Amino acid sequence: MLGILSIACLVVTIQALPTDVGSNKLYNIHEKIIEEGYPVETHDVVTEDGYILELIRIPYGKKGKDAIVRPPVLLMHGLSDSAAAYISLGPDSLAYNLVEEGADVWLGNARGVANSRRHIKLNPDDEKEKFEFFDFTFEEIGMIDLPAMIDYILEKTGEKQVHYIGHSQGGTVFLILNSMRPEYNDKISSAHLLAGVGYQNHFPSSELRIAAISTDLLYSLGVSLGFVEVLGPNWGNQITELQTLNACASTEDDGGVCSRSSLDDIIKDILNPSELLPGSALKQFAHYGQNIRDKKFRRWSYGLIRNLSKYGSITPPEYDLSKITVDITMHYTVNDMLLDEQDVLEMAAVIPNASVRRIPRESFTHTDFVTADDAKELVVDYIVDRLSTFVK
Repeated sequence: MLGILSIACLVVTIQALPTDVGSNKLYNIHEKIIEEGYPVETHDVVTEDGYILELIRIPYGKKGKDAIVRPPVLLMHGLSDSAAAYISLGPDSLAYNLVEEGADVWLGNARGVANSRRHIKLNPDDEKEKFEFFDFTFEEIGMIDLPAMIDYILEKTGEKQVHYIGHSQGGTVFLILNSMRPEYNDKISSAHLLAGVGYQNHFPSSELRIAAISTDLLYSLGVSLGFVEVLGPNWGNQITELQTLNACASTEDDGGVCSRSSLDDIIKDILNPSELLPGSALKQFAHYGQNIRDKKFRRWSYGLIRNLSKYGSITPPEYDLSKITVDITMHYTVNDMLLDEQDVLEMAAVIPNASVRRIPRESFTHTDFVTADDAKELVVDYIVDRLSTFVK
């Protein structure tokens, strides 16, 4: 059972990664955008707790500056992904199509990914400081990173509102921000959530549901072995840590996933450790695991005693989605191993101004929103058409 942590992290990570994300060239997002012929700016946003986030701006299209007032649009990536997701399809990418239609495009990189793997005091590569650096879940991204980015964009543009687009965890953090800090509802004009993960009452993957049963134990074990970062620039070193977990599992003949599979072969098949990859905190995966296990969309659980001290109850509070007033379109697909259709519909029923849109291809997957050849036809064109009405 212990080795399931390794498999769970890898499965979720691969579900979230765009197909070209292993390329170092793509990771230098600034240069990639220039190669495509677009102007680009790179901004550093410092959060209240000291993380330095890379925020990338494409202010206008290939034809140059124009007289139109371009509404700002913030795009946020999924778990173990980066802003590269929104330019990975080249000319068909959402970022480029939005800017050509008249948007002022801003691409966010959450704390922990390679482009935002920085802090004013903490060194993520230090064997001691890494524990504090990676001690965050998606809640901190929603509660701290997103507000910092939104406020920075509004200050730079002089606008009063941004439009928001989030894929997977990019949807999760949006739901958290606007339910926990409802004043930000007034700063967001509209939102498109692409397989935005929130409710997980009907979680579709049986393998990950099994892994989630032991989330807290597995997370504690990972931290005790120094495994606090998933992927990232030091992925080669992390393989050794994952192999240690696998060795622990192989001593237990419990019929678990890892006792029947070679972690080395899995890594070799799906990842190249010599290439630069996005990063994330193990605690982000564990937080999703808690919610899958408990069938609740709620805050991080510290355990009964610490929950009582921190929250005033033995269980963590749930995120109250009824407080979200932004005009939201929730895009989903029925072939998604990380988000069930019923959970999307139940979220939309609670959020006052939410509508749902089912992608018209039955085989469309969780990652296809940012990787599929027909993503422009099935996702991009719809969003661009909706947002084009806001261009002044």
